[in-house]
Amino acid sequence: MTEFRVKPGGHLRGRIRVPGDKSISHRAVMLTSVANGTGRIHGLLTGRDVMATARAFQAMGVDMEFGDGGTLSIRGVGRFGLRAPEGDLDLGNSGTAIRLLAGLLCGQRFESRLVGDESLSRRPMKRVTDPLGEMGANIDTSEDGTPPLAIHPVDTLAGIRYRLPVASAQVKSALLLAGLYAEGPVCVSEPAPLRDHTERMLAGLGVRVDVEGDWICVTAGDLVAADIHVPGDFSSAAFFTVGGLIAPGSELTMTHVGVNPTRTGLLQVLREMSGDIRLENERLVAGEPVADLVVRSSTLTGVDIPPEVVPLAIDEFPIICVAAALAEGTTRIRGAGELRHKESDRIHAMAVGLETLGVDVEESEDGLIIRGRDELGGGTVDSFTDHRIAMAFSIAGLRAGASVTVLNTGNVATSFPDFEARARELGLGLTATERS
Repeated sequence: MTEFRVKPGGHLRGRIRVPGDKSISHRAVMLTSVANGTGRIHGLLTGRDVMATARAFQAMGVDMEFGDGGTLSIRGVGRFGLRAPEGDLDLGNSGTAIRLLAGLLCGQRFESRLVGDESLSRRPMKRVTDPLGEMGANIDTSEDGTPPLAIHPVDTLAGIRYRLPVASAQVKSALLLAGLYAEGPVCVSEPAPLRDHTERMLAGLGVRVDVEGDWICVTAGDLVAADIHVPGDFSSAAFFTVGGLIAPGSELTMTHVGVNPTRTGLLQVLREMSGDIRLENERLVAGEPVADLVVRSSTLTGVDIPPEVVPLAIDEFPIICVAAALAEGTTRIRGAGELRHKESDRIHAMAVGLETLGVDVEESEDGLIIRGRDELGGGTVDSFTDHRIAMAFSIAGLRAGASVTVLNTGNVATSFPDFEARARELGLGLTATERS
């Protein structure tokens, strides 16, 4: 078991580039694999989650060649060129991979079975398999609606117009990917703006994508492989962004970070909390907005975070909770019930951890009320094997009065393989140890 130990105090200073965006990396591997021709992916995140996706497509007959610096060359096999895998496709801890693959594989002409680790095997899948079933897909889950997913071939998939009952980019993406194999358009209406990497990339690879109000429609067609440049992961940059705000004397720059407006709700929240954050060198790279983030230490104030912001910052709420714990006044989070269905129950995990560090926290079904304080206490907190919980509490050590130990941190490698080294480079007093 790996644990992090963080010395109290310090500041973050320097200039770094965070790893490639996990969401975009997953989609780049998937879509290039079923495109026609050879595509090169630059800046790919090589964490465990994305590597599980890559291994799944290799098991289905896709040739890949890894190069230096996160470069991956893929010889696409076309929409119907995948082969039946010899065994289960193990997606490890990746909810993105298993849900998106359910959409992509339900239109294939072979059987497949998607499995994952203990954590993934507890995550709900009916929100994906039910609408795919309305298209004619044949997917079995466990009795509890969790993995493994057994996907059986069907003669045809039908087009569909589907209103998402809950804001979920993974469900939206699964349906749009199934649309590559459907007879008739697949249209999805989102209740709030969701990350749009899937439709951007589909359009960039030659698929017809129509946007009509809050409806996004995909029409089946072949993909043409191309070079894809993956920007830095905004969700990974979020930890150092908050660290730079809460630690006195901090100033840091993170270069080439993806700032897609469907992902940057954190910026809105932190600016409302009086955080000093600037975007410099803004530009488009392969259709995705990119910028350098410049962060300076700030005195934060508590805010009420409205439910409509939640989908735009869903992965950043663990570190938002740390910011709230060190803000003047009270922060209220509501409409975030989706956080209970991530790699851990993130509402409960953050409440328990913050209470351990001396914070006054109230937990509700869909959020938290956090009353900020000047300094956190030290102590030992459990990450619940959740990579974002682990990194959030590591950053909390910057404003703790004693050392903070974070248990079960091995899964940090799923999204940020060199987090420890980058954190130390910027000034965080973090050491990683193995506990028997």
